[in-house]
Amino acid sequence: KMTQQMRDLQLAQARKPPGPSSPNAAKRLYRNLSGKFRVNYTSFDEGSLVGRGEKEKLRKSYLFQSNAALFEAVELQDLDRVQELLKQYSPEELDLNTPNSEGLLPLDIAIMTNNAPIARALLQAGAKESPHFVSLESRSLHLSTLVREAEQRVNELMAQVVNEAPNADCSEKEKQLKAWEWRFRLYKRMKAGFEHARVPDAPSSVHLSVASSSSLQVTFWEPLSVNSAVVTKYKVEWSCSPTFSPLLGEAVIDKLKDLNFTIQGLVSGVAYHVRVSAYNMKGWGPPQASVPPSAIPSNWREYDGRAPRRRGQAEALDHLLGQVKTVHQHCVCHEPCKNQPQSRKHSVSKSLKHLFHPGSKFLKTLKRGLYLAAIFYKDDNILVTHEDQIPVVEIDDTYSCLLMQDFLWFTKVSCMWDEILWLRQCVTVSQSSCSCILQTRFKMLLAISQMQGLLGIQDLGQVFFEPVKDKQGNILIVTLKEVKTNQTFESVRWVPICKLQSSRKSVSSPEEPSALDMLLISIQDKLSYHQQSSRALSPGLYLGYLKLCSAVDQIRVLVPERRPNILCHVKIRSNPNISREEWEWLQNMASVEEPVPTEPEADTSQNPLFQELQVAIKELMTLVNIPLQEAKDFRLYSQEVLDFGDQVSFLLLLPPSDDVCTAPGQNNPYTPHSGFLTLPLQIFELGEET
Repeated sequence: KMTQQMRDLQLAQARKPPGPSSPNAAKRLYRNLSGKFRVNYTSFDEGSLVGRGEKEKLRKSYLFQSNAALFEAVELQDLDRVQELLKQYSPEELDLNTPNSEGLLPLDIAIMTNNAPIARALLQAGAKESPHFVSLESRSLHLSTLVREAEQRVNELMAQVVNEAPNADCSEKEKQLKAWEWRFRLYKRMKAGFEHARVPDAPSSVHLSVASSSSLQVTFWEPLSVNSAVVTKYKVEWSCSPTFSPLLGEAVIDKLKDLNFTIQGLVSGVAYHVRVSAYNMKGWGPPQASVPPSAIPSNWREYDGRAPRRRGQAEALDHLLGQVKTVHQHCVCHEPCKNQPQSRKHSVSKSLKHLFHPGSKFLKTLKRGLYLAAIFYKDDNILVTHEDQIPVVEIDDTYSCLLMQDFLWFTKVSCMWDEILWLRQCVTVSQSSCSCILQTRFKMLLAISQMQGLLGIQDLGQVFFEPVKDKQGNILIVTLKEVKTNQTFESVRWVPICKLQSSRKSVSSPEEPSALDMLLISIQDKLSYHQQSSRALSPGLYLGYLKLCSAVDQIRVLVPERRPNILCHVKIRSNPNISREEWEWLQNMASVEEPVPTEPEADTSQNPLFQELQVAIKELMTLVNIPLQEAKDFRLYSQEVLDFGDQVSFLLLLPPSDDVCTAPGQNNPYTPHSGFLTLPLQIFELGEET
């Protein structure tokens, strides 16, 4: 059967163009060809192609050539070219796991020539070994046949070259001879690499942690030995017995981008032992037991049977809002609107229509009052009016002192941009006889509707955490939204931000800039704040630092500028779960009023969480610029772990109880001075929700 395969191979080779005459010539040839392969087939003039079938044929031709270029790059051990092809084409386009005419895959060539960097690059792209090698004997036989047939082909071509007179055919035979000599040496090197290889050592380290009440996470590292062949897969095994008899389960991992695995479907409260072994072309190596040798699936909530804090809250709030809407639809306060004379209806209709009338335009200049500015940006461009102004509408021209409660109310309204019309209907009925506060808030809703109507979009984005104020009595409430799709806006256009800043003519003095000038000058800072507020944390357990300061009308919370939607923090570990045993240790430490662990202790040196907390606390104290000796008076919040979904959780580090919240005028020794800002607590809560 193998001989017949090689005969087929010879026939296939006879139909192929002559091979390269030498490794250098081969390298030049494949580089020239692969340069052509990089041409995108869609760049051709489609009008010259006859139908869709012709285009598909051309596409397949280029993908076939890219597959050939990958084989050439692996054979020539050109790591840069291999990485370039893997980046340019998908595994499917490269036919990464389709054997060639010799029954080999790119990964086979890389591991049998012991080229670890190329093998790792292929493995991370999803490459696999050839399915033809079902045993060590079959691989050895296949390699021996390739070497023998290549040697036979070299001898045949050499005899032809020696016996034939010099001519064009002879020159062609010499090229084929050099190509086959090079391939013969490649196959011999692959055969020698296979024969000298040995099974891999055990993974250098295996770490076991509790991922949830029904799962364990296994993280492992490749063997340290560099003498064995490249590892192509790993096997994770688990059992309730330290002897692994009986074996409860196993999983083979051949996607090696991340060397970790989560064992799912385990029983809470049961101890499981885990081990990991590595595999290469010579077989499976010895297993490595995990550290710790066993773990019990659990979660900190099992300590006292506590239910998740937010379970069902979103659904309950949606239900409550639906009930409020239903009540307001039939509320008696809406009846006067229904029973008014026809002329009154026309008057109300006319008063509402003026918002969307061409006469209602964006403002060019500000008078003394309260205004709404909407910033929409995309890459380095910003949305402006036809007068090259940031879209601004008036809220109240008699309002010169924005109360913090009004501003915080506006930020809550930003969570309901689609419900503005309904909110206006709820406020309209009694606004003539209501307080000044309700009148101001009704005007805010009118301004939002006007901005939405002029722009032709409902969602105005996120409210910046503080208004822009100038000395002339102007106040700007600013909303920010990043546009990631090709949305259509009305009455506005896109311009580069730098062009807007350089071309705008200021109408105020540098000593007393207007609110619009102040907004334009600080626009990059506001865009940065908005972008940073939208960044999500990577999965893991974090240590957060809670520091508050109070004012007359608000409480503010300390946050980092680089991520203002979350507390000052450092990452403890990648596993977000706190096990029942870990939480019990934290509770015991809190019950005896132990200080936070900043120095190692003999009896807890084997506790992984204790060691992780030590490192995290030192890092956090350095981040917020607090001397480490002062952290001895700090406390870990032991009432609960703050869970943000299933992937992110927080432990809180608190200053001494008297210093958690600093009063106005009080010395604040635990607040850093640079790289941080303080947000109103309500603004922070809204940002944390997003």
